[in-house]
Order: sequence, then C-alpha cells, then structure tokens
Amino acid sequence: MRATIWTTDGMRMSRNARAPLFLQGIRLALLATLTVTAVTGCGVVSRSSVKAVQLAVQGKPDVHPTPDDVARNRYPQIKVDGPNGGAILVLGAIDDGRQAWYSSERSIVFLRNGLIESTHGGSPELQQMRITGHNPFLDLRKARDGDVVQRAYDIMPGYRFGLKITGTLHPTGLETVEILGRSRQLMHVREQLRGEGWKQDNHYWVDPSNGFIWKSRQAIAPDTHLDITQLKPYSPDLQPR
Repeated sequence: MRATIWTTDGMRMSRNARAPLFLQGIRLALLATLTVTAVTGCGVVSRSSVKAVQLAVQGKPDVHPTPDDVARNRYPQIKVDGPNGGAILVLGAIDDGRQAWYSSERSIVFLRNGLIESTHGGSPELQQMRITGHNPFLDLRKARDGDVVQRAYDIMPGYRFGLKITGTLHPTGLETVEILGRSRQLMHVREQLRGEGWKQDNHYWVDPSNGFIWKSRQAIAPDTHLDITQLKPYSPDLQPR
C-alpha cells in the first residue's frame, strides 16, 4: 500500500515530499502555538495562554484554555495532562495514520486511532506501544464487555522492552463530559491493564455517532498515565467510521 501523509488542511502528500513537509509541519505548528503578533486579527492564542503553556511543560500551573483561545489557532489542538501539569499540543504532522502532536517545548505525543503509540521529551518515555491481534480501538462503539486486547510496551529509562500487557474492556454506558464549556453525551469504556507489574485502568469517552475518542486517560508506564482531551480535532477524524 502506498504511504501518504495529510496536512492539517486535509491535503494529500506524496512519500517523496514527506521529510521536508514533516519538518515544515513541526515548525509551523510550533510557531502557531508560540507566536502572538501585534497585528489585529492575526494573533494565534492569547499572551496569557502562551505563558500558561510554557509554565505547564515545566511542571508549573495547569492550562485552562477558553473556546476563544482554541478558535484563534487554526491548527488542531489537544490538551495533555500528566504528572507535571498540563499543556496544549498542536498537530504537526501525520505519517501513515500516526499523528504527531507537539508542545511549545517540542515534547511530542504520537497518537493512532486515539491511542498513545509513543511519547518523546518526558520521563518515563513510551518508545512504542503495539497492539497484537484484534484491535477494538478501530471502533470502540462495538466493544463488548470482556473483550481482550493484547499490548506490548517499550519504555525508557530502564530498557523495559517488550512488556506484555493484557487489556480487558468494560463499556459502562453514556456519561456527560464537558469540553470547552460544551456538554457531550459520550460512551465510557474502561480498560483494565494487567501484566508484568501493571495494574492500571485506561478510560475512553467515545462519540456514539462516529466512534471518535474525545477524551481518554491512558497509561504510558506502570505508574504513569496521560489524560488527553480533544479541543479542536483534526476534521477527518470526525467522519463516521
């Protein structure tokens, strides 16, 4: 199958263009997050929001973006909360379905189908997460109670490679989730993770109309998780599956 990438505007790009466009996407996304111009109507986010992002990635106060802050930035955005606080990340590139989301200090969270596949720039660092066999995350609306997911994790530091973890899914029904002041009725699916020192639960809140994961809590190590909230999704992800 021929590999393609898509820009945040939905344009299809060839393999030959991937490397320079990938780097260009990083620069543009970071610039969009950090730059505040004095020209009326050209600002990306407010000065207070930029300052909050910079503080958050240093483990300082959390970020609380407003709908206006998010709307001013034309790039897709997510909020990521971890052990050191929260930050706003923007979509910098997509490579064969894997989305690279960048913070103001170039920490990266890689997502595929709403799942964290790897991270860069933090500790612990998830170098890779793989699902072997059946993958219910292609459409969690079809998940049944007791469905099993087989995962493998590579984590640094400590060279913890090939950790085999079993996830067991438990749909729990509809819940009201508020994102940027808007309430959404979303399907809550809990995933119990067990194996090789892991005893955590992942959580996913899924749009019943299209299968999109609006919010999640996902483990990246036995003792560390990240909360991800979609503030301004990449529009093709909202298409019905």
